[in-house]
Amino acid sequence: MIRSFEGKSPKIHPTAFVSEAAYVVGDVEIGPYCSVWPGTIIRSNNNKIVLSAYVDFQDNCMVHSDSDAWYGEYVTLGHHVMCHAKTVESNCLIGNGATVNGEAIIKEYSIVAAGSVVLERVEIPPHSFAVGAPAEVRRQTEERHHRMIRGTAEGYARNGQRFKAEGLGDVPAEFLMPEDWTPTQGPFPARERPQPQS
Repeated sequence: MIRSFEGKSPKIHPTAFVSEAAYVVGDVEIGPYCSVWPGTIIRSNNNKIVLSAYVDFQDNCMVHSDSDAWYGEYVTLGHHVMCHAKTVESNCLIGNGATVNGEAIIKEYSIVAAGSVVLERVEIPPHSFAVGAPAEVRRQTEERHHRMIRGTAEGYARNGQRFKAEGLGDVPAEFLMPEDWTPTQGPFPARERPQPQS
């Protein structure tokens, strides 16, 4: 289901796949060859959420943010991920069942292992393999990891096209953008942190 909220509507590229069993609401942009799978919720009630291209949010993800949020290209959120991140840069994978808390930033070519918990406002550096609760960087990602990240995203893009061909997507024409439309470029600037009271 795709819905507008307070005058703001999702914008979806015609090549993207959004499952009929997903729920997308508000100021959400979904770019070329992205895929949003059954049970996933993308809820934007105050802030923009942008999926650039070849982003896949697998089954039963919950995505929300307390500030504008940006997902770069070739990003995977595995099954049952809860993500409140501000930024997930390009070529990242967040494993099944992981939790990424508010205002966190995941830098490029990084992996957050399945079941890990990234704490609020934590920044995971580029090329990191983060594991645990709370998530800590255990080592650097390597070329084999980068190939896996890219291959996963491309595989889900292909699967999305297969599901679209079977009529299993749910994007009313009012939410579809032209073929040459591209989502808002990110990442968005950091929100100022509240100053402690004196």
